[in-house]
Amino acid sequence: MFRWIPLVWANLRRRKLRLVLTFASILVAFLLFGLLEAFRTSLSAGVTMAGADRLVLRNKIGLTQPLPLAYYEKIKAVPGVRVAASNSWFGAEVRTPQNPKAQFPMFATQPAAFLDVYPNIKVSPAGAGKAWQKDRQGLIVGHLLARQLAWKVGDRVPIRSNIWRKTDNTDTWQFNIVGIYESGAPFLDGSAYMQFDYYNEALLFGKDMIGSVNIRVDDAAQSAAIAKKVDALFENSTAETETNTEKEWIKHWIAQIGDLGMIVTSVTLAVFFTMLLVTANRMAQSVRERTNEIGVLKTLGFGAGLIVGLVLLESLILTLSGGLVGLGLAKLLSMALAFLLKDNLPGFAIGGSTLLLAAVLMLAFGLISGLWPSLMAMRLKVVDALRRG
Repeated sequence: MFRWIPLVWANLRRRKLRLVLTFASILVAFLLFGLLEAFRTSLSAGVTMAGADRLVLRNKIGLTQPLPLAYYEKIKAVPGVRVAASNSWFGAEVRTPQNPKAQFPMFATQPAAFLDVYPNIKVSPAGAGKAWQKDRQGLIVGHLLARQLAWKVGDRVPIRSNIWRKTDNTDTWQFNIVGIYESGAPFLDGSAYMQFDYYNEALLFGKDMIGSVNIRVDDAAQSAAIAKKVDALFENSTAETETNTEKEWIKHWIAQIGDLGMIVTSVTLAVFFTMLLVTANRMAQSVRERTNEIGVLKTLGFGAGLIVGLVLLESLILTLSGGLVGLGLAKLLSMALAFLLKDNLPGFAIGGSTLLLAAVLMLAFGLISGLWPSLMAMRLKVVDALRRG
Protein backbone atom coordinates (compact mmCIF):
# COMPACT_ATOMS: atom_id res chain seq x y z
CA MET A 1 0.00 0.00 0.00
CA PHE A 2 2.93 2.36 0.67
CA ARG A 3 3.83 2.46 -3.03
CA TRP A 4 0.56 4.26 -3.68
CA ILE A 5 1.38 7.14 -1.32
CA PRO A 6 2.69 9.42 -4.15
CA LEU A 7 -0.65 8.97 -5.96
CA VAL A 8 -2.59 9.67 -2.77
CA TRP A 9 -0.45 12.75 -2.06
CA ALA A 10 -1.12 14.06 -5.57
CA ASN A 11 -4.86 13.65 -5.02
CA LEU A 12 -4.65 15.47 -1.70
CA ARG A 13 -2.90 18.47 -3.30
CA ARG A 14 -5.41 18.78 -6.12
CA ARG A 15 -7.41 21.46 -4.31
CA LYS A 16 -4.82 23.21 -2.17
CA LEU A 17 -7.18 25.65 -0.43
CA ARG A 18 -9.56 22.85 0.52
CA LEU A 19 -6.61 20.81 1.78
CA VAL A 20 -5.36 23.68 3.93
CA LEU A 21 -8.79 24.37 5.45
CA THR A 22 -9.43 20.70 6.23
CA PHE A 23 -5.94 20.27 7.64
CA ALA A 24 -6.45 23.35 9.83
CA SER A 25 -9.78 22.05 11.19
CA ILE A 26 -8.16 18.75 12.20
CA LEU A 27 -5.16 20.55 13.69
CA VAL A 28 -7.34 22.85 15.82
CA ALA A 29 -9.51 19.94 16.96
CA PHE A 30 -6.58 17.95 18.34
CA LEU A 31 -4.88 21.07 19.70
CA LEU A 32 -7.97 21.83 21.80
CA PHE A 33 -8.35 18.19 22.76
CA GLY A 34 -4.79 18.01 24.10
CA LEU A 35 -5.05 21.23 26.13
CA LEU A 36 -8.50 20.44 27.54
CA GLU A 37 -7.38 16.97 28.60
CA ALA A 38 -4.27 18.45 30.27
CA PHE A 39 -6.49 20.88 32.18
CA ARG A 40 -8.92 18.16 33.26
CA THR A 41 -6.25 15.69 34.37
CA SER A 42 -4.27 18.34 36.28
CA LEU A 43 -7.37 19.32 38.26
CA SER A 44 -8.21 15.70 38.90
CA ALA A 45 -4.66 15.03 40.12
CA GLY A 46 -5.57 16.49 43.50
CA VAL A 47 -8.21 13.79 43.87
CA THR A 48 -5.78 10.96 43.19
CA MET A 49 -3.19 12.51 45.55
CA ALA A 50 -5.67 12.78 48.42
CA GLY A 51 -4.71 10.91 51.56
CA ALA A 52 -6.57 7.60 51.75
CA ASP A 53 -6.32 7.71 55.55
CA ARG A 54 -7.79 11.20 55.94
CA LEU A 55 -11.38 12.28 56.55
CA VAL A 56 -13.00 15.72 56.60
CA LEU A 57 -15.94 16.50 58.91
CA ARG A 58 -18.24 19.51 58.55
CA ASN A 59 -21.68 20.66 59.56
CA LYS A 60 -24.28 18.71 57.57
CA ILE A 61 -26.03 21.95 56.60
CA GLY A 62 -22.92 23.44 55.03
CA LEU A 63 -19.44 24.83 55.58
CA THR A 64 -20.76 28.21 56.66
CA GLN A 65 -22.40 26.64 59.72
CA PRO A 66 -20.01 26.17 62.68
CA LEU A 67 -19.72 23.25 65.07
CA PRO A 68 -19.21 23.27 68.86
CA LEU A 69 -15.60 22.86 69.97
CA ALA A 70 -16.82 20.01 72.20
CA TYR A 71 -17.28 17.91 69.05
CA TYR A 72 -13.52 18.02 68.49
CA GLU A 73 -12.81 16.34 71.83
CA LYS A 74 -15.39 13.62 71.14
CA ILE A 75 -14.02 12.93 67.67
CA LYS A 76 -10.52 12.31 69.01
CA ALA A 77 -11.91 9.61 71.29
CA VAL A 78 -13.53 7.57 68.47
CA PRO A 79 -11.82 4.15 68.05
CA GLY A 80 -9.71 4.14 64.89
CA VAL A 81 -9.06 7.89 64.88
CA ARG A 82 -5.33 8.47 65.06
CA VAL A 83 -5.38 12.26 65.29
CA ALA A 84 -7.70 15.14 64.47
CA ALA A 85 -7.20 18.87 63.90
CA SER A 86 -9.95 21.47 63.71
CA ASN A 87 -10.05 24.22 61.11
CA SER A 88 -11.64 27.64 61.60
CA TRP A 89 -11.76 30.15 58.75
CA PHE A 90 -10.15 33.45 59.77
CA GLY A 91 -11.01 35.70 56.81
CA ALA A 92 -7.51 37.18 56.53
CA GLU A 93 -6.65 40.55 54.98
CA VAL A 94 -3.35 42.42 54.77
CA ARG A 95 -2.26 45.64 53.14
CA THR A 96 0.27 45.43 50.32
CA PRO A 97 1.67 48.08 47.96
CA GLN A 98 -0.23 46.45 45.10
CA ASN A 99 -3.47 45.76 46.99
CA PRO A 100 -4.75 47.63 50.06
CA LYS A 101 -6.94 44.62 50.95
CA ALA A 102 -5.10 41.47 49.90
CA GLN A 103 -7.14 38.46 51.02
CA PHE A 104 -5.92 34.89 51.44
CA PRO A 105 -6.98 31.60 53.08
CA MET A 106 -6.00 31.44 56.75
CA PHE A 107 -7.10 28.96 59.40
CA ALA A 108 -6.89 28.46 63.13
CA THR A 109 -5.88 24.94 64.15
CA GLN A 110 -3.98 22.83 66.71
CA PRO A 111 -0.31 22.91 65.56
CA ALA A 112 0.90 19.46 66.68
CA ALA A 113 -2.26 17.70 65.53
CA PHE A 114 -2.30 19.54 62.20
CA LEU A 115 1.26 18.50 61.36
CA ASP A 116 0.39 14.91 62.31
CA VAL A 117 -2.70 14.90 60.10
CA TYR A 118 -0.58 16.17 57.18
CA PRO A 119 2.82 14.48 57.46
CA ASN A 120 3.55 15.49 53.86
CA ILE A 121 3.83 19.14 54.92
CA LYS A 122 7.50 20.13 55.23
CA VAL A 123 8.10 23.19 57.40
CA SER A 124 11.39 25.07 57.24
CA PRO A 125 13.72 25.95 58.83
CA ALA A 126 14.41 22.88 60.92
CA GLY A 127 12.56 23.04 64.21
CA ALA A 128 9.94 25.48 62.89
CA GLY A 129 7.17 23.01 63.70
CA LYS A 130 8.21 22.95 67.38
CA ALA A 131 8.56 26.73 67.39
CA TRP A 132 5.01 27.07 66.09
CA GLN A 133 3.68 24.90 68.91
CA LYS A 134 5.48 26.99 71.57
CA ASP A 135 4.63 30.46 70.23
CA ARG A 136 0.95 31.32 70.71
CA GLN A 137 1.31 34.09 68.13
CA GLY A 138 3.22 31.82 65.80
CA LEU A 139 2.18 31.53 62.16
CA ILE A 140 3.28 29.12 59.44
CA VAL A 141 2.85 30.29 55.87
CA GLY A 142 2.68 28.36 52.60
CA HIS A 143 5.61 29.09 50.31
CA LEU A 144 3.34 30.41 47.53
CA LEU A 145 1.70 32.90 49.91
CA ALA A 146 5.06 33.88 51.43
CA ARG A 147 6.43 34.67 47.98
CA GLN A 148 3.31 36.60 47.03
CA LEU A 149 3.42 38.79 50.15
CA ALA A 150 7.24 38.90 50.43
CA TRP A 151 7.10 37.39 53.93
CA LYS A 152 10.01 35.61 55.56
CA VAL A 153 10.70 33.76 58.78
CA GLY A 154 11.16 36.20 61.63
CA ASP A 155 8.72 38.82 60.33
CA ARG A 156 6.08 40.17 62.69
CA VAL A 157 2.93 40.94 60.77
CA PRO A 158 -0.52 42.36 61.62
CA ILE A 159 -3.37 40.48 59.93
CA ARG A 160 -6.92 41.76 59.92
CA SER A 161 -9.99 39.49 59.98
CA ASN A 162 -12.94 40.57 57.86
CA ILE A 163 -15.20 38.30 59.94
CA TRP A 164 -14.10 38.26 63.59
CA ARG A 165 -13.55 40.92 66.22
CA LYS A 166 -11.57 40.72 69.44
CA THR A 167 -12.84 41.42 72.93
CA ASP A 168 -11.20 44.86 72.76
CA ASN A 169 -13.40 45.54 69.68
CA THR A 170 -10.47 45.54 67.25
CA ASP A 171 -10.15 43.18 64.30
CA THR A 172 -6.39 42.79 63.93
CA TRP A 173 -4.18 40.03 65.35
CA GLN A 174 -0.37 40.18 65.57
CA PHE A 175 1.66 37.21 64.36
CA ASN A 176 5.23 35.98 64.31
CA ILE A 177 6.13 34.08 61.15
CA VAL A 178 7.99 31.03 62.48
CA GLY A 179 8.03 28.80 59.40
CA ILE A 180 7.45 28.49 55.66
CA TYR A 181 6.00 25.19 54.48
CA GLU A 182 5.52 23.19 51.29
CA SER A 183 2.89 20.52 50.73
CA GLY A 184 2.66 20.14 46.96
CA ALA A 185 -1.00 21.21 47.02
CA PRO A 186 -1.61 24.73 45.64
CA PHE A 187 -4.43 25.57 48.05
CA LEU A 188 -2.46 24.56 51.14
CA ASP A 189 0.70 26.25 49.87
CA GLY A 190 -1.26 29.47 49.34
CA SER A 191 -2.63 29.49 52.91
CA ALA A 192 -1.48 30.27 56.44
CA TYR A 193 -2.14 28.56 59.80
CA MET A 194 -2.33 30.06 63.28
CA GLN A 195 -2.82 28.60 66.76
CA PHE A 196 -6.46 27.94 67.60
CA ASP A 197 -6.07 28.90 71.28
CA TYR A 198 -4.63 32.32 70.41
CA TYR A 199 -7.51 32.94 68.00
CA ASN A 200 -10.26 31.54 70.24
CA GLU A 201 -9.36 33.29 73.48
CA ALA A 202 -9.53 36.74 71.86
CA LEU A 203 -12.92 36.36 70.12
CA LEU A 204 -15.71 38.77 70.92
CA PHE A 205 -18.27 36.35 69.44
CA GLY A 206 -18.14 32.83 68.03
CA LYS A 207 -15.97 31.57 70.88
CA ASP A 208 -15.54 27.80 71.27
CA MET A 209 -16.80 27.09 67.75
CA ILE A 210 -14.97 25.41 64.86
CA GLY A 211 -15.56 25.20 61.12
CA SER A 212 -14.47 21.68 60.20
CA VAL A 213 -12.26 18.83 61.41
CA ASN A 214 -9.53 17.01 59.51
CA ILE A 215 -9.16 13.42 60.74
CA ARG A 216 -6.38 10.91 60.17
CA VAL A 217 -7.32 7.28 60.82
CA ASP A 218 -5.17 4.31 61.79
CA ASP A 219 -6.40 2.09 58.94
CA ALA A 220 -7.32 3.60 55.58
CA ALA A 221 -9.44 0.53 54.79
CA GLN A 222 -11.72 1.46 57.70
CA SER A 223 -12.16 5.12 56.66
CA ALA A 224 -15.79 4.74 55.60
CA ALA A 225 -16.74 2.81 58.74
CA ILE A 226 -15.03 5.35 61.00
CA ALA A 227 -16.78 8.20 59.18
CA LYS A 228 -20.13 6.58 59.98
CA LYS A 229 -19.15 6.14 63.64
CA VAL A 230 -18.21 9.80 63.91
CA ASP A 231 -21.44 11.03 62.33
CA ALA A 232 -23.45 8.66 64.55
CA LEU A 233 -22.15 10.56 67.60
CA PHE A 234 -24.00 13.69 66.55
CA GLU A 235 -27.20 12.29 65.07
CA ASN A 236 -30.35 14.17 66.09
CA SER A 237 -28.26 16.94 67.63
CA THR A 238 -28.68 20.63 66.88
CA ALA A 239 -25.59 20.42 64.63
CA GLU A 240 -25.44 17.11 62.77
CA THR A 241 -22.26 16.33 60.88
CA GLU A 242 -21.24 14.90 57.53
CA THR A 243 -17.89 13.13 57.25
CA ASN A 244 -16.30 12.21 53.92
CA THR A 245 -12.96 10.92 52.74
CA GLU A 246 -10.53 13.60 51.65
CA LYS A 247 -10.93 12.38 48.07
CA GLU A 248 -14.68 12.99 48.18
CA TRP A 249 -14.07 16.35 49.83
CA ILE A 250 -11.79 17.48 46.98
CA LYS A 251 -14.30 16.24 44.41
CA HIS A 252 -16.94 18.33 46.16
CA TRP A 253 -14.81 21.47 45.87
CA ILE A 254 -13.96 20.82 42.22
CA ALA A 255 -17.66 20.33 41.52
CA GLN A 256 -18.29 23.88 42.77
CA ILE A 257 -16.90 25.24 39.49
CA GLY A 258 -18.97 22.81 37.43
CA ASP A 259 -18.82 19.25 36.19
CA LEU A 260 -15.42 19.53 34.50
CA GLY A 261 -15.66 16.10 32.97
CA MET A 262 -18.96 16.99 31.31
CA ILE A 263 -17.71 20.41 30.17
CA VAL A 264 -14.52 19.04 28.63
CA THR A 265 -16.35 16.12 27.02
CA SER A 266 -19.04 18.40 25.55
CA VAL A 267 -16.54 20.84 24.07
CA THR A 268 -14.38 18.02 22.70
CA LEU A 269 -17.35 16.25 21.12
CA ALA A 270 -18.53 19.47 19.48
CA VAL A 271 -15.08 20.16 18.06
CA PHE A 272 -14.57 16.60 16.83
CA PHE A 273 -18.06 16.43 15.32
CA THR A 274 -17.38 19.59 13.31
CA MET A 275 -13.98 18.28 12.26
CA LEU A 276 -15.50 14.97 11.17
CA LEU A 277 -18.12 16.70 9.03
CA VAL A 278 -15.49 18.89 7.36
CA THR A 279 -13.18 15.95 6.65
CA ALA A 280 -15.94 13.62 5.40
CA ASN A 281 -17.32 16.36 3.15
CA ARG A 282 -13.86 17.01 1.74
CA MET A 283 -13.33 13.33 0.98
CA ALA A 284 -16.77 13.01 -0.64
CA GLN A 285 -16.11 16.01 -2.87
CA SER A 286 -12.70 14.64 -3.79
CA VAL A 287 -14.15 11.28 -4.85
CA ARG A 288 -16.94 12.92 -6.88
CA GLU A 289 -14.42 15.06 -8.73
CA ARG A 290 -12.37 11.99 -9.61
CA THR A 291 -15.25 9.87 -10.90
CA ASN A 292 -13.75 9.64 -14.39
CA GLU A 293 -10.30 8.76 -13.03
CA ILE A 294 -11.73 6.03 -10.83
CA GLY A 295 -13.46 4.57 -13.87
CA VAL A 296 -10.16 4.58 -15.75
CA LEU A 297 -8.40 2.87 -12.83
CA LYS A 298 -11.04 0.15 -12.83
CA THR A 299 -10.64 -0.42 -16.59
CA LEU A 300 -6.89 -0.84 -15.97
CA GLY A 301 -7.59 -3.67 -13.52
CA PHE A 302 -7.66 -1.88 -10.15
CA GLY A 303 -9.88 -4.01 -7.91
CA ALA A 304 -12.62 -2.74 -5.61
CA GLY A 305 -10.47 -3.48 -2.55
CA LEU A 306 -7.59 -1.38 -3.88
CA ILE A 307 -9.90 1.51 -4.75
CA VAL A 308 -11.33 1.45 -1.21
CA GLY A 309 -7.82 1.24 0.23
CA LEU A 310 -6.63 4.28 -1.74
CA VAL A 311 -9.54 6.43 -0.57
CA LEU A 312 -9.13 5.31 3.06
CA LEU A 313 -5.37 5.89 2.87
CA GLU A 314 -5.99 9.43 1.65
CA SER A 315 -8.38 10.06 4.55
CA LEU A 316 -5.97 8.53 7.09
CA ILE A 317 -2.98 10.54 5.86
CA LEU A 318 -4.98 13.75 6.08
CA THR A 319 -6.33 13.01 9.57
CA LEU A 320 -3.06 11.67 10.99
CA SER A 321 -0.95 14.52 9.66
CA GLY A 322 -3.34 17.20 10.95
CA GLY A 323 -3.86 15.40 14.24
CA LEU A 324 -0.16 14.84 14.91
CA VAL A 325 0.71 18.47 14.15
CA GLY A 326 -2.15 19.67 16.37
CA LEU A 327 -1.16 17.36 19.20
CA GLY A 328 2.47 18.39 18.84
CA LEU A 329 1.50 22.05 19.16
CA ALA A 330 -0.66 21.18 22.17
CA LYS A 331 2.33 19.46 23.77
CA LEU A 332 4.54 22.52 23.24
CA LEU A 333 1.86 24.87 24.55
CA SER A 334 1.24 22.65 27.57
CA MET A 335 4.95 22.82 28.45
CA ALA A 336 4.84 26.62 28.29
CA LEU A 337 1.60 26.77 30.29
CA ALA A 338 2.97 24.31 32.83
CA PHE A 339 5.72 26.82 33.62
CA LEU A 340 3.25 29.69 33.94
CA LEU A 341 0.77 27.66 36.00
CA LYS A 342 3.24 25.76 38.17
CA ASP A 343 2.08 27.56 41.31
CA ASN A 344 -1.68 27.33 40.78
CA LEU A 345 -2.07 24.22 38.63
CA PRO A 346 0.90 21.90 39.11
CA GLY A 347 1.02 18.81 36.95
CA PHE A 348 -0.43 20.59 33.90
CA ALA A 349 0.80 18.29 31.14
CA ILE A 350 -0.37 16.01 28.36
CA GLY A 351 0.10 12.50 29.68
CA GLY A 352 0.73 9.23 27.90
CA SER A 353 -2.90 8.15 28.18
CA THR A 354 -3.98 11.32 26.36
CA LEU A 355 -1.46 10.72 23.58
CA LEU A 356 -2.64 7.13 23.19
CA LEU A 357 -6.30 8.15 23.12
CA ALA A 358 -5.52 10.85 20.54
CA ALA A 359 -3.79 8.32 18.30
CA VAL A 360 -6.80 5.99 18.47
CA LEU A 361 -9.14 8.89 17.66
CA MET A 362 -7.03 9.92 14.66
CA LEU A 363 -7.24 6.43 13.21
CA ALA A 364 -10.95 6.15 13.97
CA PHE A 365 -11.82 9.54 12.47
CA GLY A 366 -9.67 8.84 9.42
CA LEU A 367 -11.51 5.58 8.77
CA ILE A 368 -14.96 7.02 9.50
CA SER A 369 -14.53 10.11 7.31
CA GLY A 370 -13.24 8.01 4.42
CA LEU A 371 -15.66 5.09 4.76
CA TRP A 372 -18.66 6.42 2.82
CA PRO A 373 -16.61 8.03 0.01
CA SER A 374 -14.62 4.79 -0.37
CA LEU A 375 -17.84 2.78 -0.63
CA MET A 376 -19.09 5.24 -3.25
CA ALA A 377 -15.91 4.68 -5.25
CA MET A 378 -16.13 0.90 -4.85
CA ARG A 379 -19.73 0.71 -6.06
CA LEU A 380 -19.10 2.97 -9.02
CA LYS A 381 -19.59 1.12 -12.33
CA VAL A 382 -17.02 1.68 -15.04
CA VAL A 383 -19.64 2.63 -17.67
CA ASP A 384 -21.31 5.16 -15.32
CA ALA A 385 -17.94 6.60 -14.29
CA LEU A 386 -16.78 7.14 -17.87
CA ARG A 387 -20.16 8.56 -18.88
CA ARG A 388 -20.10 11.12 -16.05
CA GLY A 389 -16.55 12.03 -16.90
